[in-house]
Amino acid sequence: MADGEEERSPLLGGEKSPEQAPLSPPGYPSSGGNGIPSSIPVGPVPPILPDEQPPPYTPTADGGIPTINCRVCQAPVSLEGKLHQHVVKCTSCNEATPIKTAPPGKKYVRCPCNCLLICKSTSRKIACPRPNCKRIISLDGGGGAMAPPIPPAGGTRVICGHCSMTFMFTSTTNALSRCPHCRKVSSVGSSYARRKCTICVVLGMIFILAGIGVTVGTYELARQQGGIYFAWVGAFIIGILFLIRACYYGTLKVSYIQTSP
Repeated sequence: MADGEEERSPLLGGEKSPEQAPLSPPGYPSSGGNGIPSSIPVGPVPPILPDEQPPPYTPTADGGIPTINCRVCQAPVSLEGKLHQHVVKCTSCNEATPIKTAPPGKKYVRCPCNCLLICKSTSRKIACPRPNCKRIISLDGGGGAMAPPIPPAGGTRVICGHCSMTFMFTSTTNALSRCPHCRKVSSVGSSYARRKCTICVVLGMIFILAGIGVTVGTYELARQQGGIYFAWVGAFIIGILFLIRACYYGTLKVSYIQTSP
């Protein structure tokens, strides 16, 4: 297991470690040499492996802002004002991509959940800090195989109904979950959403029928006491809100608990 808190924290969260001190921006020679190449290779970029160099980047032909491709979603990321940093954050997927080599004695590792980590070059294992992942990544043999994740107490592995990615679900009071990959909310199992939808439909119909009954029963009285109109409107509004909520639960995507092979 890697030593130190810096090996158990994402590169984009909290305070920067001493190894992430700002460095001077790299130069941009026009050709050859030890500088950065004048063009970026086109094609899919593989995941980061231990000791792998960050992706190349160049300024645009007219001397504009340099960009790189995100190593997770391949979206272009602007480097304006960020050349002193070691990593940049993608605005599309919110994951980190390195723009400089790791500090001496360190290396980058990307967890399968896309969290970018930094650890010692001699580390053999590293733990993902994300609470819904907690994988123990083995770095033996230049990447190695992953050890099974350590689920939190009461946690279960869930397959997202939106993006089909797997994540850990730990809540014991709410069956709604937000996927850490696509950031969308889904119901863990169809019974929860179905039950909520039914309850909201029943309550919505009760309030609407009550509003109709109050309207008919107090129609003559409302001519002398205008405040009764607020009771009518309130009952109808509450009933409509419950029906809208029922539609939300009825159309909610369902995530399923991953069964053991």
